[in-house]
Amino acid sequence: MEKTLNYIEKHPVIPVFYHDNPEVCKKALKASYDGGVRVFEFVNRGANAISNFEILQQYKDQYFPDLKLGIGTIKSREQAEAFLNLNTDFLVSPVFDADIAPIANQNGKLWIPGCMTPSEINQAEKANCKLIKLFPGDLLGTKFLKAIKPLFPGLKFMPTGGVKLNKENIHSWFEAGVTSVGLGSSLFPADFDTAEVTNQLKKVFSYIEEVRKL
Repeated sequence: MEKTLNYIEKHPVIPVFYHDNPEVCKKALKASYDGGVRVFEFVNRGANAISNFEILQQYKDQYFPDLKLGIGTIKSREQAEAFLNLNTDFLVSPVFDADIAPIANQNGKLWIPGCMTPSEINQAEKANCKLIKLFPGDLLGTKFLKAIKPLFPGLKFMPTGGVKLNKENIHSWFEAGVTSVGLGSSLFPADFDTAEVTNQLKKVFSYIEEVRKL
């Protein structure tokens, strides 16, 4: 759990992706890896989520063994158990559901719950969560993060949903104190180009490095 959290801190960009076609999933994963990504969130949002996750795991193990592959959009204990049985590296949720925490902790896996209010964040902290997904990120914004960070000095934060790829947006989030960012539709438009995904990610990593040097 702690190792995964440290790994995310070192590799602070997490692509968020789903597609019914496993070959498209592989392309997204490879393009992300080539762009410097070492933590990838596949999401449980379609009929082929389980089978495609297994295919991606095999692909990752063969070609990208240093990549952490997690599962997102986990909204129940049953969903969490299904992917923990497939040995996911971590779990991500759009919500906070207290039933997920014990099963994640028992398996020694990092669970990143989605929170939108101080009350939800407080419940997540009580449940031993260490990294909080601020969702939707664009609605909450950096002002919200700056306001609540002093209340939860032991927690780390990751916005997902509406994080933009431009320098100003990336700088603003990391200046506000995030540990990582989740990138979904901004990185993967409907007919994404793999070279463009790789190029955009390299830029985002360079923006983060600029902020961290300040």
